[in-house]
Amino acid sequence: MFEIVFLGTSASAPSIQRGLSANVVMHNEHRFLIDCGEGTQRQILQSGLGFKRLNKILLTHGHLDHILGLGGLASTFSRWEAIDSMEIYGSKSTLDRVRDLLFKVVLRASRLPIKINLTPIEPGVIFEDKSFQLSAFPVTHRGADCYGFLFQEKSRHPFLNDKAEALGVPVGPVRRELVSGRAVTLDDGRVIEPEQVLGPEIPGAKLVFIEDAGRTDNLFDVAQNADALVIESTYLHEDADMARDFGHITAAQAAQLAREANVKQLYLTHLSRRYREQDILAEAQSIFPASVVARDFDRVKVVKEKSA
Repeated sequence: MFEIVFLGTSASAPSIQRGLSANVVMHNEHRFLIDCGEGTQRQILQSGLGFKRLNKILLTHGHLDHILGLGGLASTFSRWEAIDSMEIYGSKSTLDRVRDLLFKVVLRASRLPIKINLTPIEPGVIFEDKSFQLSAFPVTHRGADCYGFLFQEKSRHPFLNDKAEALGVPVGPVRRELVSGRAVTLDDGRVIEPEQVLGPEIPGAKLVFIEDAGRTDNLFDVAQNADALVIESTYLHEDADMARDFGHITAAQAAQLAREANVKQLYLTHLSRRYREQDILAEAQSIFPASVVARDFDRVKVVKEKSA
């Protein structure tokens, strides 16, 4: 299971109700901040999340409404928070801009009180543990090297306690070996294979996270069968030409992608102040009923859709 906390859902400039782009994705002990628009640290505090373990930052691209909050966050961490490092992931062009912001403007000391690692990313896996994998994929927007992020839980075989008991498999390291997919030999000489005590494979949850995007035809494959898709909806269909000119998509385009890719749930973000939320929602739901307009401080859980 993944959990999303939407911290900022406005496009380009904040509104009274919405802050600039920032989101947190959580899985077990891991917490990832996706983008860091102006005012993000206040949104973090207001959400109740706090700063603990929030040191992995994923940047979709280098536009200021997605990175300007890094200065304040880094300054806060360096002064009084119990965080000794920041891991910032982004494209080379994005990190070049972040480097100027942090090291030429905000943190100009010769010896920094906090370690900041700028990690350039390319399409492919950028983080992994035993339960899930995080990958980056290219997204078309204004400028070069824009990315979206795919969070994919690894599939698992549930351990069947009743079958293990019937076979006399003792509790402890022997069972852990079987869960890891390795055969074991019991004290009486019998060899127990993993498939004797493991159930059918259960696929993991799939979350696709995209902020700004200028087209959707190249996102179909990565969004296929996602349990949740987060994507911008900066414009309505009536302004499709303007959306194209500025490298954005409409709510209708986002909904069409979700429908064609067999997505379970669509979350729309990066909303322009020119539109009413209800109009954005109506346009999306007319194409894909399982559409939601995300609001600041919404929290949603992403679980694997069960087969009928």
